[in-house]
Amino acid sequence: MSEIIVIAHNIRSTHNIGSIFRTCEGFGISKIIVSGYSPYPRLGNDTRLPHLVDKLTAQIHKSALGAEKMVPFDYMENVDFDLLKKEGFTVVGLEQDSSSVLINKFKNPPKIALILGEEVHGLTKEIINSCDILLEIPMSGKKESFNVSVAAGIALYALTI
Repeated sequence: MSEIIVIAHNIRSTHNIGSIFRTCEGFGISKIIVSGYSPYPRLGNDTRLPHLVDKLTAQIHKSALGAEKMVPFDYMENVDFDLLKKEGFTVVGLEQDSSSVLINKFKNPPKIALILGEEVHGLTKEIINSCDILLEIPMSGKKESFNVSVAAGIALYALTI
């Protein structure tokens, strides 16, 4: 099985972040990187205002149910994709795009850094350009996309079976 880390970039909802933590724990993901303006639980060296940390941690806990304490995570304002690539990770964006590969057609490399983007607009062009490959979840319904935490679950299932 591939080593997988998940990058949650510019996810605005604490509930989505909590759900992503819980899903990552369930799939044995080695690490989460929370980046951009995404909320994140308390860190050991947290420099945010204490009342803000308490509020965000409590909101994330509602859907993470303790997984936020079980899955190692870091917060980075900006992710260093070049460093991830030097560490042997294939940078994989989960995004609908004309260049996307259907996730069920993807052959896993040994190390994957899976990037999840903003709830409404997805990944920025800058991040898309930093990806080695884009993956898309096939859809049959009338909606154009899944909720980001649901998409994370579907993608992680596909990447770990």
